[in-house]
Amino acid sequence: MMDANQVWGVDESVANMRRLAAFAPPLWIEEPTSPDDILGHASIRRRIAPIGVATGEHCHNRVMFKQMFQAGALDFCQLDAARLGRLNEVLIVLLMAAKFDVPVCPHGGGVGLCEYVQHIALFDYIAVSASLHNRVLECVDHLHEHFLDPVVIRRGRYMPARRSGYSIEMTAQSLERYQYPDGPVWLDIARA
Repeated sequence: MMDANQVWGVDESVANMRRLAAFAPPLWIEEPTSPDDILGHASIRRRIAPIGVATGEHCHNRVMFKQMFQAGALDFCQLDAARLGRLNEVLIVLLMAAKFDVPVCPHGGGVGLCEYVQHIALFDYIAVSASLHNRVLECVDHLHEHFLDPVVIRRGRYMPARRSGYSIEMTAQSLERYQYPDGPVWLDIARA
């Protein structure tokens, strides 16, 4: 898997992936171009197949995802639960991905995002896709000590959370540490 972090244009993405495929074809190129360029992603996907296109962590609503799915612009849906803003939006994207037969591989970079996306992956497996085929979860292995129920990884796999909820409730020490003039903003986020 490779990540271009949105810096290439469409033709540059295609040229770079064709060069890199000569060594060993990667599973995907993540964010090969601007996240807003839906038709550009579709063009890249068609031109570099069988290398996949993974994107979505910068999509901020279900409408962008709907257009990505309809345009055939991605092979792997990398929704970002925090950017989508609420669980209902995440569930709609999961259902659309299932309809279009696109595996969901949630974006896991960021403080508390790994703790959150483990639940999305479980929900996808249990209630939507019933599949682990072509599904991966990112793991950023730092800052987990700030949460009451941090993620646990064993043999390269997320283990189910030990407590109910979204696993994003912060420890008292972390809440005290992140005090702002208007109060502990982290507390509001953890309870949202």
